[in-house]
Amino acid sequence: MRPRAMTKLTFGAAAAATLGLLATLAPTADAHQPSGHKPELKRIGYFTQWGIYGRNFQVKDLETSGTAAKLSHINYAFGVVGPDGKCLMGNAPGSDPWADYVRPVDAATSVDGVGDTADQRLAGNFNELRELKAKNPGLKVMISLGGWSGSAHFSDAVRTDAGRKTLVASCIDTYIKGNLPVDGARGGAGAAAGLFDGVDLDWEWPGSDGAPGNVIRPEDKPNFTKLVREFRTQLDAYGRSLPKAQRKHYELSAYVPTAPAKIDAGFEVAKIMRDFDFVNLQGYDFHVSGEKATAQQSALFAKDDFSVDQTVKAWLRRGAPAHKLVVGMPFYGQGWTGVSGGGDGLGQPATGPAPATWVAGSEDYKYLKKLADSGTYKLYRGYRNGHAWLFDGTNLWTYDDPTVLRTKASYVRQNGLGGAMVWSLDGDTPDGELITAIDRGLTRR
Repeated sequence: MRPRAMTKLTFGAAAAATLGLLATLAPTADAHQPSGHKPELKRIGYFTQWGIYGRNFQVKDLETSGTAAKLSHINYAFGVVGPDGKCLMGNAPGSDPWADYVRPVDAATSVDGVGDTADQRLAGNFNELRELKAKNPGLKVMISLGGWSGSAHFSDAVRTDAGRKTLVASCIDTYIKGNLPVDGARGGAGAAAGLFDGVDLDWEWPGSDGAPGNVIRPEDKPNFTKLVREFRTQLDAYGRSLPKAQRKHYELSAYVPTAPAKIDAGFEVAKIMRDFDFVNLQGYDFHVSGEKATAQQSALFAKDDFSVDQTVKAWLRRGAPAHKLVVGMPFYGQGWTGVSGGGDGLGQPATGPAPATWVAGSEDYKYLKKLADSGTYKLYRGYRNGHAWLFDGTNLWTYDDPTVLRTKASYVRQNGLGGAMVWSLDGDTPDGELITAIDRGLTRR
C-alpha cells in the first residue's frame, strides 16, 4: 500500500485459471476458527492521512456519501516506524500529528456538526473517526503501519526479540492505549484510547525490494513471522487486561504482495495466517505507468500475467485459509501517454506516464469517470469484465469501474474469500459509486 507510488514488479508467467477451478481449492484449516465458520464479508477502506489537504477529502465525506455505512473497517494510513525501532509520532518523515489529532475541525466539516474547541485533547482526523464510529456502530478503525514510503526501518527494528517487543509495545502504547505526545492542549495519556480496534502491518516488503533505500535481509522472512506473533501476543494480553466489560479482541492484519517471488522471500504463510485475522491481497499495480508499454494494472484474470485470481491461488497454495484472504481493489487508475501502435491501445509502446490531477500516471476514479463520460475516450473491457481501460488514441488509462468491481465482488463471494479492500477511499465519487458497487456485489445472493 502506498500513497500513489509507482512500483515496478518482477513478472513471471502465471497462467490464468477459471473461476470454477478456484472453487475446487478447499480452504486451509485454521486453528483460530471453529469448523464451518462463515464470517461476514469484510469491506475495508484505506483513509489517507494526507487526503485532507489537496484532495480535501475529510472523514465527514465518508458519512455524507454513505460510504461509512457500507464499511466494516477503515485502515488509517499511515503510522510511522522510526529509525529508533519504535512507532513514533512527531518530527519524522510521514508523521503528521497536525492532521492526526491537533488540527481543529470546524462545525461544517465535523462528522457530528460540532466544531472542535481549543481545550479538547483529541481533534483532527482521530476525533472525526471517533465520531464516525459513534454514528456507525460496528465500524472498526485499524492503524496501518508503514506503507510504501514508510517501510525503511522495519528490518532493523525486528532483528532481535528485544527489538520486536519494543516496537510492538510502542505501537500499542501510541495507538491502542492512545497515549499521544502532548501538543498544547492536545494529546496526553489515553487521549485516543478506544479509537483503534487493531493493527494493519504494511511492511513493503520483508525480504525483497520495496522503496529505494529500504533495508532488506534474508532473515526478514522469519523475523516477520516473529513480529506477527509478538503483535498477536501483546494485543491479546492488553485486550484481556481491560476491565471485564471492556475486554475485546484486537484485530491484526497485513497488506501482502501478489508476486510469488515476494511471497516466498518474506512470508511463512501457514505460520503467519494463524495469528492474522485476515490479510489484504495486493490487487492492483500489476503494471504501472513507469513501464514502457501499456498493460492492465488490476485484472481479475490474465493469461501469463499477474491477476487477482493468480494472487488468490498463490496464497491458497501456500496454506492461507480462503476466508482470511481479502481482495484489494483500486479506486484509481494507471495511465500512459504517447501510446502508438493503434488498436485498443493495450500492450502498445508509450512515451511515459499520462498527465493527471495529482501525480502523473495515477488518477482517481472520480476523474477517470469524467473522461469516460466525455466522449473523447473509448471504453474497453477485458477478460470476463475483469478489468477496463480507456483509450483516446494517445492516452490510455487502466482502472476498475462499477462493472469490474461487481464482478470482483461476485468472485469473492463464490470462492469463499474474506471480502474486499480498497485503496483508497478518496478516489471514489462524492456519492460513493464504487463502494456501493462492491457492497452490492458482496451482498447479492
